[in-house]
Amino acid sequence: MPSMASVLEDPSLERHFKGHKGAVICTDFNPNRKQLASGSVDKTLMIWNLAPKARAFRYVGHQDLITGVQFSPSGHLVATSSKDRTVRLWTPTMKGESTVFKAHTATVRSVAFSHDGQRLVTASDDKSVKVWSVHRQCFLYSLNQHTNWVRCARFSPDSHLIASCGDDRTVRLWDTSTKHCINCFTDPAESATFVGFNSSGTCIASSGADSSLKIWDLRTNKLIQHYQVHSAGINSFSFHPSNNYLISGSSDSTVKILDLVEGRLIYTLHGHKGAVITVAFSRAGDLFASGGADGQVLMWRTNFDKKSYQDVLQQHSRRSTPDPAPHLTDIHPRTPHLHRQQRSAIQISPAVADTQSIDPHVIELGRSVHSATLLSGRTHLTPTQAADNGRPSNGLPARHGASSGVGGWMGDESTTSRAGAAVWTGESGGGRGRREEEEEEEEERGQTHPLEVLSGHPSSLDCTLRHIVKQLDILTQLYFQNDGSA
Repeated sequence: MPSMASVLEDPSLERHFKGHKGAVICTDFNPNRKQLASGSVDKTLMIWNLAPKARAFRYVGHQDLITGVQFSPSGHLVATSSKDRTVRLWTPTMKGESTVFKAHTATVRSVAFSHDGQRLVTASDDKSVKVWSVHRQCFLYSLNQHTNWVRCARFSPDSHLIASCGDDRTVRLWDTSTKHCINCFTDPAESATFVGFNSSGTCIASSGADSSLKIWDLRTNKLIQHYQVHSAGINSFSFHPSNNYLISGSSDSTVKILDLVEGRLIYTLHGHKGAVITVAFSRAGDLFASGGADGQVLMWRTNFDKKSYQDVLQQHSRRSTPDPAPHLTDIHPRTPHLHRQQRSAIQISPAVADTQSIDPHVIELGRSVHSATLLSGRTHLTPTQAADNGRPSNGLPARHGASSGVGGWMGDESTTSRAGAAVWTGESGGGRGRREEEEEEEEERGQTHPLEVLSGHPSSLDCTLRHIVKQLDILTQLYFQNDGSA
C-alpha cells in the first residue's frame, strides 16, 4: 500500500460549493486567492469567498444563462457573458454594482480580460470576435473571418495576440495591432469548443466536441501534441502556470490531468455526477475548480505539482486501476519518446457528500448601477436610477437604431439592455410598468430557498402573496363563468 505521504501528493477535494439551481457553465479564481466565481444556467453569478464560514454572494441581473466568467487581473472586477447578448462588469463586493452593455447581436459565448486589464475580448454566435475598452466601456473593433458560431476567444499573456475557435472547425490567431488573422488551424473532424494560451504564450490548445485536445507550438506553427483521453466531448481545459500540466473537463463526467512534459495522462477524477462543463486553475496553480451539470462547484488542492510524477507513480503502483492508455500523436515532441505501452492513470473518486465544508450563507444582490449603450458609435453610461418614463437621463429614447463603422460592426436595434429590476427599457406597446417588472422579479425570487436579499424592492413574501391572491381571483371568475354556462 502507498504511504500516507504519497497519498497527499494526489489532487484532493478541498471543498464543494452548493447554491446554483442549474448546471455550472464557467468558473474562475480571483487573483487575490480569496474568491472563486461561477456562472450558471440559472442566470446567476456566484462569488464564493474561500475563507472558512464566509458568506457567498449571488448576483442577479442576466436575463439568460451565463456562458463565461473571468476576474480582472487586479481582482476588482468580474466580467460575465450571457446568452442574453450582453456582457456585465461586476464589483465582487456587498454593493453588488454592475455595468451592462449590449455586446453582440446573438449569444455571447465567452469573455476574457487582457493581461493589463484594459480590454475585454468576447466571442459570439453572431460569428464575430469583439474587443472592448474596460474603463471607457466602449466597443473598439471586431474580428470577422469566422463563418459560424464563435465559441471562445482569449488574449495571449502579452495581449499581442487573440486566439479564437468555433463551429466553423477553425482555430484562428489574430494580431491585435493589425487586426489581421495571421494563422488558421483547421480541424476537419469536429467543431472547436474551447481555446487557451499557456502561461508563456508559446503554445495554444484547443478542445473539441470529438473528445480530442490539441496543442500547437506558435513558434513553429506545428501541432506538437494530440490527446484522445476522454470518451466524450471536452468542454473546458486549463493550463497549470508552470506549463507542465493541463486539466480538462468532459461530458464523460470526468476531469483528466495531463503531464505535458511526458505527454501522458496521469490522473482521472470522478467527483461530478454528469458532464463536467468547466475547469480552471488558480493563478498560483495550487488550487483548481470544476463545475458541471450537477450544479456543484468542486475546489481541489493540486498537490501533484510538488514532485516528479514518476516518483508518485512508483509509490502508487499497487493502487492504480485499469484505464485505457492515452492515444498520443506527437508530431513535434519536446523529447523523443517511443510510444510504449504505459501504465494507466490513477483513478480518484472522492466522496463528495462526506466533505467537511458547510454550505455557505448566501446573500443575493440584484442591483445594477449603469447600463452602457452604444449610440452612433459612442458609449453612453446611463444611470439606471435616472431612467424615467422610458427615457434615460441623457434625454435620448430608450430604443434607438445604432451602427458603427469600426471593423464592420453593426449595432443591435435595442441599445439598452434589460437588466433585471435595475434597467427599464420602457419598450412601447408592452403595457408593463417598472413596478410590475419589479413585482415579477420578486415573485421569481420568492421561488428560491430563503436568502438574505439586499434590495429596495418589496419583500418576496409580500409579492408572492399578492400573486396568489391574483391567481385565486382568476380561478374564482373562471368557476362562476363555467357555472353560469352550465
